[in-house]
Amino acid sequence: MKKALLFASIPSLLLAAAVVPNQHQDLIDQRSGETMAGFKSLFNGKDLTGWAGRPQHWSVEDGAITGRTTKEEPAQGNNFLIARDGDKNLIVDDFELRFSYKFSGDWGNSGVQYRSEDKGNFVVHGYQADFEVGPTYSGILYEEGQGRRGILAQRGQKTVVKEVDGKTKIEVVGSLGDSKEIQAAINQNGWNDYVVIAKGNHLQHFINGKPTVDVIDEQESKAAKSGILALQLHAGPPMTVQFKNIRIKSLK
Repeated sequence: MKKALLFASIPSLLLAAAVVPNQHQDLIDQRSGETMAGFKSLFNGKDLTGWAGRPQHWSVEDGAITGRTTKEEPAQGNNFLIARDGDKNLIVDDFELRFSYKFSGDWGNSGVQYRSEDKGNFVVHGYQADFEVGPTYSGILYEEGQGRRGILAQRGQKTVVKEVDGKTKIEVVGSLGDSKEIQAAINQNGWNDYVVIAKGNHLQHFINGKPTVDVIDEQESKAAKSGILALQLHAGPPMTVQFKNIRIKSLK
């Protein structure tokens, strides 16, 4: 999130394009043991079947999707691993998404794009459930991309996004708690559980059971009703981020 960047044109290959088979039984949450009726797994825990991205940056390690940049293989602009449905991008609309993430190191910035737009060359714009190693952005709602609306809710805020005289206006209408207290429950280099719920124009994020943002997007000219799902690898110093237990439930 955060920076509008110019993206270099580099050769890219689809890592995998087959869809993960539908599960015929309810999933069991690997961390809580909770039965998750109606949820579908988006990651098989073995390889990148059902995902597509730049192979120099994305792999599977220790049963987790792993995004990594190095001095030799920098991000060259924010880039994304895109969820696929057969030979096309997976499209999501109203849903509940659950996943776990972890950083390794003292710097890292990532996020999950939802209801977003594929801009080509594994660049994605749109709503982002943000998270980082640092103390500020984990849990916020950010709209990724040059010319987009940026931060739509800081951590701990309930907001309504409107259009007034042709411009975006963000009204803070309530609080979900103190941002520092929410941050204190986030593991800097350990696993964290993230939940995103999108239903109509109501968008909610949760980390480790704590609500982080609650947004009503009333700006009809810009509010996304559907779009793709993707994982972010942010430009900047070398970093490693991992994802597992990725599952989704339609709320239609």
